[in-house]
Amino acid sequence: MLKRLTNYSLRWSPKRRVTVIAIGLACLLALAAATAFLTGRDDHPDTSAADPVPSPTHSSTAPTGQPSSWSGPVAGPPSISDPVQFAKAAAKMLWSYDTRTTSQAQHLTGMRAWMTKEGEYGDWASVAAQIPDPVLWSRMADQEQHATATIAEGHYPAAFKQALAEDPAAITKAYIYAVTVTGKQTITWAKGGTGAEDRSVTLAVQCRPSTDCSLVAIAPRVAP
Repeated sequence: MLKRLTNYSLRWSPKRRVTVIAIGLACLLALAAATAFLTGRDDHPDTSAADPVPSPTHSSTAPTGQPSSWSGPVAGPPSISDPVQFAKAAAKMLWSYDTRTTSQAQHLTGMRAWMTKEGEYGDWASVAAQIPDPVLWSRMADQEQHATATIAEGHYPAAFKQALAEDPAAITKAYIYAVTVTGKQTITWAKGGTGAEDRSVTLAVQCRPSTDCSLVAIAPRVAP
């Protein structure tokens, strides 16, 4: 029987909620009781270029390049200073895996390389919760299960833009952006089995000026 990556529900701790509220994302993260990993199709076009959202100063690195020193079973974080583009890359990473060549522990290690180094903001638990436990991963490996992802679009959700409109200076404390990404995950397993489904997730990413972006958390469900 096919064992698939499933969506996991999570709740942020009161301490985490207070921290994020402090950086101006209260209207987003007050919804923390909602399901963290979104599913379903989102038909909104990618309007990030026209969104009145302050963006950090872009670094001189290539927009889709990866650090040359990176090596490992999971795609490394790209050198990107644009929140939407980084979130799209992060979502593709989250929806891709290969149990044939990578253990659950190795996969988690690769994912952790994407996380912000600022511990007061990062919520590793919300990201790690997207991956099955070692027992389920082992059963998936028995079926040679692996997945790839294609990204359709990414955009700033309405609630995030509204929060910034109400307090434009709030973003400058930690430069954490909420970005909703949609796409499709294709799963393949032994003996030619295959399947695909639409995916959508809202990520919190940190993009300080002149610095590459990093992943902060899986954000709660918000209005698109």
